[in-house]
Amino acid sequence: MKTLFVTGGAGFIGSEFIRQAVRRYRIVNYDKLTYAGNLDNLASVADNPNYALVKGDVCDAKAVAAAIPENCDAVVHFAAESHVDRSILSAEEFVLTNVLGTQVMLDVARHRKAKRFLHISTDEVGGDMRPDEWFSEDAPLKPNSPYAASKTAAEHFVRAAARTFGLDIVITRTSNNYGPYQFPEKLLPLAISNAMEDRPIPVYGDGMQVRDWVHVADNCRALLAVLEGGRSGETYHIGGGAPMANIDVLHLLLKILDKPETLLTSVTDRLGHDRRYAVDFRKTTKELGWRPEIPFDKGLRSTVEWYRDNAEWVRRCRSGEYRTYYEHMYGEREATAKRI
Repeated sequence: MKTLFVTGGAGFIGSEFIRQAVRRYRIVNYDKLTYAGNLDNLASVADNPNYALVKGDVCDAKAVAAAIPENCDAVVHFAAESHVDRSILSAEEFVLTNVLGTQVMLDVARHRKAKRFLHISTDEVGGDMRPDEWFSEDAPLKPNSPYAASKTAAEHFVRAAARTFGLDIVITRTSNNYGPYQFPEKLLPLAISNAMEDRPIPVYGDGMQVRDWVHVADNCRALLAVLEGGRSGETYHIGGGAPMANIDVLHLLLKILDKPETLLTSVTDRLGHDRRYAVDFRKTTKELGWRPEIPFDKGLRSTVEWYRDNAEWVRRCRSGEYRTYYEHMYGEREATAKRI
């Protein structure tokens, strides 16, 4: 059985990837367990013999080198600071984790002879799209937030490692993900949890920012397809194919929840807020046969049901209680020693 070294696997997308991939790979999950790393997300695989957790920082080269198996089949690099508002307040952590951390991972992957490096990027590196414009893999990168700038820089280092050292790399850029286990600071889980409690739902500006939504399960199927079949050195886009204005998404959500639109509360728009993101993923479909399977309205309904059924998960996130799970279930010595 092949082995994957996954960084940031306790996050929203990383945990879904692990839940899918552990069916056919051995997984070493290397995660710093910051506020966005939630081991509740991985409770279903915690005792799986094909899964191991190592707590560590991607910026710590010695710790990464000690954790990553020699000649592992691939590094799957999710670890990143990802919340745009936080990057506007302070970009330092984004530069450290997203840029320096990526370079450290590339160096260690090369020295430890990892066979492939899958770098998870974002549609935000393409910047603002014109109405009806779609972001293709070969389009110029035009980041407009500190977060997007840090992810753009990371992509450049990944490409440099391929050209300079011959590292087998593939890059994915994904549009807005949604689904179970998403940390409540992001738009949909925040709106769902607030609406269920009849609390105001913040709407940036006029709410007409357009985003392309893809269910996290569809996204991770695409990531596995790219990992296993993507051409070395190539970039692949992953999206839902049906961009919607944020305000329309929220109206649909309130209809599903049977809640009044008076809950929508306008707040000052985000600095430098891009109006439209939409990725052209025809290359991924043509080369790898992947396409999204979960329509947005169906996926949103199932996501709402998941949050209804998992109120305790939301409560633990909001209270911070989930951060005690690591110490309770593993402990430093046990988690560091656990290996596949």
